Amino acid sequence: MFKRLCPASLAFGLITAASILNAQTVQYKSPAGVEYRSQKDTGTVARAQKALAANPKDVNLIIALGTAQAGIRDMRGAIQTFTRGLDVVPNNALLYRWRGHRHLSLRELDLALDDFSKGLKIDSTVYGIWYHLGIVKFVRGDFNGAADAFKRAQPRAPDAGELAGSTDWLWMSLSRAGKGAEAKAMLARRPDSLKTDPEYGYTKRLRMYRGEVTPEKLITKTDTADVQAATLNFGLGNWYLIKGDTAKAKTAFEKSTASGGWPGFGFIVSEAELKRLKK
Repeated sequence: MFKRLCPASLAFGLITAASILNAQTVQYKSPAGVEYRSQKDTGTVARAQKALAANPKDVNLIIALGTAQAGIRDMRGAIQTFTRGLDVVPNNALLYRWRGHRHLSLRELDLALDDFSKGLKIDSTVYGIWYHLGIVKFVRGDFNGAADAFKRAQPRAPDAGELAGSTDWLWMSLSRAGKGAEAKAMLARRPDSLKTDPEYGYTKRLRMYRGEVTPEKLITKTDTADVQAATLNFGLGNWYLIKGDTAKAKTAFEKSTASGGWPGFGFIVSEAELKRLKK
């Protein structure tokens, strides 16, 4: 006797098959023509797929599968998962938040913006939507818009790491918008006072902004992970750009995009900054 599959189970079964077929596929091609691929699954995606197959309408399990796919840099697979999730559970703000994030990873900014806008109409309190909306606006050079988004994200940060991140991006956005005094006053209030790993990229950058670490000592020999390198080099480049040293800024942005950490926001924005510097 054959068991009849419900549409949701069938849909996520198709995702499982697609994930296997698409192992280590090209996810993104840089302006320089470099192709970046997804990585091999070490078991996290397979376990998430198995859990979801048992309960295909569970939003938490849908998100868990999509984030597991993103964890191996299969952003296209993650987008498929979140899209199927929205078919099963329409009008879910978190699914729009996560799909928009993955569109951002692929530099699909219009699609990301559309998802974040839809998500905010459903629930305007979601931290991740405001945070990633701020990134999109920063990439596009809308620094006032980015500052507004990060101001909304900052008090909603769910943990110390996210608080450090939203504080960092808020400082950068205000500074780039020509609001240096406001940026300095915001840092002086130390809104990021919750403890984080001292080696966390945003924590290190905040210390540089406050003059606790010199730009020359921001990046150390231990900062070898590709996304960490992209993050720190972008922060360094942005610092130099604010200070008016475009030559050093360009060098730092180039190091960020040479890091290999293509999903990192530092890498994404460094690409945009290098394009702006050519104009």
